[in-house]
Amino acid sequence: MTVPRVETQALTIGYPGRLVAAGIDLVVLPGEIVAIVGPSGSGKSTLLSTIVGVVPALGGTIRVDGRAVTTVPIHERGVGLVFQEPLLFPHLSVQDNVMYGLRRQGTTKEEARRRSAELLEWLDLPGYGDRSVDELSGGQAQRVALARALAPRPAVLLLDEPFSALDTELRQRLALDVAATLRREGVGAIHVTHDPKEAADMADRVVAMTDFSRP
Repeated sequence: MTVPRVETQALTIGYPGRLVAAGIDLVVLPGEIVAIVGPSGSGKSTLLSTIVGVVPALGGTIRVDGRAVTTVPIHERGVGLVFQEPLLFPHLSVQDNVMYGLRRQGTTKEEARRRSAELLEWLDLPGYGDRSVDELSGGQAQRVALARALAPRPAVLLLDEPFSALDTELRQRLALDVAATLRREGVGAIHVTHDPKEAADMADRVVAMTDFSRP
């Protein structure tokens, strides 16, 4: 039996005094991409923030690779997160940005460099390692942010509208490149988007936040 990369059971999300959604049962298998769609304020980003651990769950269970992580600290969950903005470290090169999580894990510099070069090659940025992040276009910066999130080999990657600031053609091309990389890595992914076409192009399944019970 395949163990899900991430699984939520009867998950309740929200903030003190404000319930956002309840009864969320979601399963993402290795290499599977699930798109979450819904109107602004429906709880899409809150769901991602709860899975990664930024926002505490109000109830229910979150499992990553079969391990309950509902109350586990963020850095021990095995979950990566990419936002709408790349949020790269401006004082670090492209390579050092990608290597950052690996080095914090204790990975040797040689292995971290190899992993960085591998990911940059897959994401169509070969030879970019020594560049300053200030030299990157918006699409290139988002690719580097993705490489940085994937470098430590997370079980699941959460994508919070990472392509929404890009033009339509670039957004579509990057979404397909990212999907191919996630499947190659065997990473499960939850992709939040407002764009139904992007969701259909990239994801194996599309789930609406309105499918979950709400207060």
